[in-house]
Amino acid sequence: MLGRQVFLDSLLAHGATKIFGNPGTTETPLLDNLMDYPDLEYIFHLHEGVAVGAANFYAQASNSTAVASMHVAPGLGNAIGMMYGALKNHSPMIVTAGAQDTRIRLADPLLGHDLVSMAKPVTKWSVQVEHADEMAAIMQRAFKIANEHPKGPVFVALPINVMEQETKFSATTAGFLKNRGLASAETLDQLADLIRNSKSIGIVAGDDVVTSGSRQALVALSEKIGAGVHLEIVCGQFPFPSRHPHFLGRVGPDGAAHRDVLGEYDTVLLVGGPFFEDVWHSEVSPFADAVTLIQIEPTESRLAHNFQLTLGIAADIKDTLERLLKLVGNEIIYDERCKALKKHYLTRKEDAESQFAKAKERSPMTPARAMYELGRALPDNVVISEESITAAPDVHRNFDVGGKTAFYAPRGGGIGHGLCGCLGVAVAHQGEQVVAISGDGSAMYSIQGLWTAAYHKLKILFVILSNREYRILKHNMNNYRRRFDVKSNGPYVFMDLTEPCLNFVGMAEGMGVPGRKVDNPTDIANAVSEALTMEGPYILDLVVEGLDPN
Repeated sequence: MLGRQVFLDSLLAHGATKIFGNPGTTETPLLDNLMDYPDLEYIFHLHEGVAVGAANFYAQASNSTAVASMHVAPGLGNAIGMMYGALKNHSPMIVTAGAQDTRIRLADPLLGHDLVSMAKPVTKWSVQVEHADEMAAIMQRAFKIANEHPKGPVFVALPINVMEQETKFSATTAGFLKNRGLASAETLDQLADLIRNSKSIGIVAGDDVVTSGSRQALVALSEKIGAGVHLEIVCGQFPFPSRHPHFLGRVGPDGAAHRDVLGEYDTVLLVGGPFFEDVWHSEVSPFADAVTLIQIEPTESRLAHNFQLTLGIAADIKDTLERLLKLVGNEIIYDERCKALKKHYLTRKEDAESQFAKAKERSPMTPARAMYELGRALPDNVVISEESITAAPDVHRNFDVGGKTAFYAPRGGGIGHGLCGCLGVAVAHQGEQVVAISGDGSAMYSIQGLWTAAYHKLKILFVILSNREYRILKHNMNNYRRRFDVKSNGPYVFMDLTEPCLNFVGMAEGMGVPGRKVDNPTDIANAVSEALTMEGPYILDLVVEGLDPN
């Protein structure tokens, strides 16, 4: 058999059904043989970064290992930023790139480069197959490493001549690997004692709560012990329902901001995440000085990575939370905390509604008004792919995120993931209505994704919040000036998307996607109704207000 056959057989052996790719010359051994593999569907993209961004979200939405195919050095270079995003999202992925014929490598061939070194900083493992005899073993190891916690992308370079070499070694898998241990009864008793003895307790939840299937167990624990639940500043999936009275929002960008929301707790439980990925330096500890700090992770690698723990548990998250629920008892203080959280929730809700009413009629509409109208017009069971950044809290308030509404978002801090990520979400959620919410600046990083949506007739409603600026950069400019005591009343330089303004409906039309521009919030419902009748994608360009320079 040939190397290319072993490669494609390896994908099938590991359960892969999709290849997200942008074709190139060195990928011809793969493309020319796909007709012989009808169980492998090729998702066609116009840019390598868009393909990897789609594969990243597909891995999250399908809870499986995604496969992305790049083209030699320039193509891999185009994909590096999105590979970084996949690494931060902890998405299990096999990213491949066709490589030049190894027999001409000393001649510095066109498109040739050290692909392994290029990919290494943004992957868990980076390797080139040097002979077809290595193909089966490398692919087996690649899938295994991609799925070891914390999960992430692996890169495999596939020289064109190696794909055509003969080998006697057929595709193999690592077999069934059980890599989640269970917490001992003694450990769980110790954990339950710490919770029973707490006066005030808060939980910070990460994405692994979702990937481990533990969200319901976390909700039950929160309701039992009266714990408020916070999320990380960025989360790829939503570990706790946004409409739940115990949901207290996301922690901030630095230690001081964490302390503002976590400093009143004498006990803090960290569950399933890389706590914390800060944006700014702060010398302030996130926690009270004498805090009881507990962390639960699937493996030991994340325990006490940044903070000294009172108790760290490396064990299956779902099993740990479900067994803990039976051990914490029924303390009087639990009910008192639940009542306090409900009262706080109602106060926050009333304040938010008051603030919303004051700004409801502003023109251009606020992002909050846009999301309010969108939330009213859409059913709760839509699937959201979100990269609205500064408008994210408005999304969380107006949709049942983490409840009835499935949710996917980028973690890496870069932009451009939303408009391509929704492609992978739509492939994973075939037949369901996907809503991709993106800022206008973010959308321009991967606007080619509209073409793929049209080509594959994906049921995606693209919602662009057009504030005609990089609003997050303006916020961060203000932060920079304040944090470094920079005395400046200067303008926001190169942060406005005007002169000319972007015409998203026109761009979409050129790629086969119909749509409407909406600047009156009362027109959103009709536009959504029209969009929901479409068999394929549709775009709404919502004109919203920008950041007030005052």
